[in-house]
Amino acid sequence: MAKSEDEIVVEDPAAPAGDSPAVASTRAVDVAVSLLLLAFAGVLAFDNWRTGMGWDATGPQAGYFPFYLSAILAAASLWGLAKELLVRGHASGTFVTREQLRRVLQVFVPTLLFCLFTQWLGLYVASFVLIAGFMVLVGRIAAWKSLLTAFLFSLVMFVTFEIAFDVIMPKGPLESLFGR
Repeated sequence: MAKSEDEIVVEDPAAPAGDSPAVASTRAVDVAVSLLLLAFAGVLAFDNWRTGMGWDATGPQAGYFPFYLSAILAAASLWGLAKELLVRGHASGTFVTREQLRRVLQVFVPTLLFCLFTQWLGLYVASFVLIAGFMVLVGRIAAWKSLLTAFLFSLVMFVTFEIAFDVIMPKGPLESLFGR
């Protein structure tokens, strides 16, 4: 594809280095995902077979359509697995480098912790910690700006959900002090 003269190219100064070592190849990830999907399809197929995947006097049983969808998922997984295992002569490219994986984990781990801590801290306090943490650690933004932004965001969400729309959200010990 030729570059247009009007095209703007923006370089990311924090982009992962091109010489970072590979963590996983595309072939390894394809095989792993195919195997996981095949296992998932097997569990779904068994459960829907157990529920009932045939027809009775009133029509299809509860597991009829889901069973066949899991069979289609299993067939697609086997196709992908066979495609990767039968094509051995071609070199497999790099799926992710160490630096790229580090950047993905920089977002994934705090987000996972946010999901877990929401149960104990409540949605608003966990959101405050997540936003402030991201802004300071990943965005390299001044702490006072990060804390103020996280506080204002959490406050606006609290007012929006708890007061304006009266939506029940997970609450922690701090939010319960507000009596909502």
